[in-house]
Amino acid sequence: MEKKAKILLVDDDKDFVEATKTILEANSYEVIVAYEGNEGLRKAKEESPDLILLDVIMPVKDGFTAAEQLKEDPKLSKIPVLMLTAFTTKGQETSIPVSRGFTLETEDYIDKPVSPKELLARVEQHLKRAGF
Repeated sequence: MEKKAKILLVDDDKDFVEATKTILEANSYEVIVAYEGNEGLRKAKEESPDLILLDVIMPVKDGFTAAEQLKEDPKLSKIPVLMLTAFTTKGQETSIPVSRGFTLETEDYIDKPVSPKELLARVEQHLKRAGF
């Protein structure tokens, strides 16, 4: 039996989390869920996922801050981080500056809403790059 890739999904939108988790699990990925940035960082340390899907706009700790901290941690810095964002539609409603995203060393940005096909293609692409 081949090893399943383990994906950490960090997003405060419970409906999005459920839908995305269902799509990923239907495609043989193991999915760990966190609903805000601090919980996401803790689970990344505990679970050592193969890939992280990280929402930008979240309470407690936004995705940009969480991504920065992931990339600063030597044990976690090699894990591909794909930023999920409704920034193009919700950017004006938040105090998070768009410019924060340009300084991050994350692997990709995925605009929400994202089609299942697009999401799976991006996940697969980055897992391959990471040697999975």
